Amino acid sequence: MKMPTFHKGNSKSLCRKSISAVINDAAVLSRIGSELRCQCIKTHSTPFHPKFIKELTVIDSGPHCENSEIIVKLTNGKEVCLDPKEKWVQKVVEIFLKRAEKQNS
Repeated sequence: MKMPTFHKGNSKSLCRKSISAVINDAAVLSRIGSELRCQCIKTHSTPFHPKFIKELTVIDSGPHCENSEIIVKLTNGKEVCLDPKEKWVQKVVEIFLKRAEKQNS
C-alpha cells in the first residue's frame, strides 16, 4: 500500500485542519457531557416575585439526572435553579403554564 506524501505547503494546512477537528470534537463532547448530568448543583429556595423571571425551563428526571430540575432565567440575565418541592416554586410553574396556554389559544 502506498503511503500518502505531503508537501511542505500541505503539512501546515493538514495541521490546521487536524487542530480544527479536535477543537470541534471537544466542543461537541463537552456539550453532550453537560446534557448527560444534572444541571442544578444547588437550588434557590427563597421566594421572589415571578415578574423577575424572564424564562422558565422544566427538566424532568431521567437517566441523566434523578432529580426534576427547574431553571429560570431572570430579567437581569442570571440563571437560577429552583427547588421543585417548594410550594412557591410550584405556584410559579403553574403561572407560567397558564401563560403558555393563553398564548397558544
